[in-house]
Amino acid sequence: MNKQEYCAYLQEKTPNSPIMKNCLRAFLTGGGICCIGEGIGDLLKIWLHAEEVRLWVPICMVFIGAFLTAIGVYDKLGKFAGGGSIIPITGFSNSITSSAMEFRHEGFILGLGAKLFTIAGPVIAYGTAASIVYGLLYWIAKFL
Repeated sequence: MNKQEYCAYLQEKTPNSPIMKNCLRAFLTGGGICCIGEGIGDLLKIWLHAEEVRLWVPICMVFIGAFLTAIGVYDKLGKFAGGGSIIPITGFSNSITSSAMEFRHEGFILGLGAKLFTIAGPVIAYGTAASIVYGLLYWIAKFL
């Protein structure tokens, strides 16, 4: 079988994915998650100051993502929405919680702790490095 025959065979056996349907699902789900975050922020503005709301909204969204992962709902949402469920902060919460749940039987340190930071470590390192670079650029721009 040469390369062209193999490509034709692969084209025949590979199912076509409904791209527009998948994009619409991802867009609506990601937008829905963000709308929920905005709604939580609006509710919190009733009781808290704006500075505190900016702190509590991500905390609430991470908790919601972890809770939905723990009860098995977020996995179903991910299968339905695809990338629309992993982009918001709840997707990060899902990835950390699912890895922690998967390795919890190996103990708190070698299982939960080590695998938890397998996912979170690069994100935290990138966030820290990016904030340092941004801070330095902001500091330099103040002098210009």
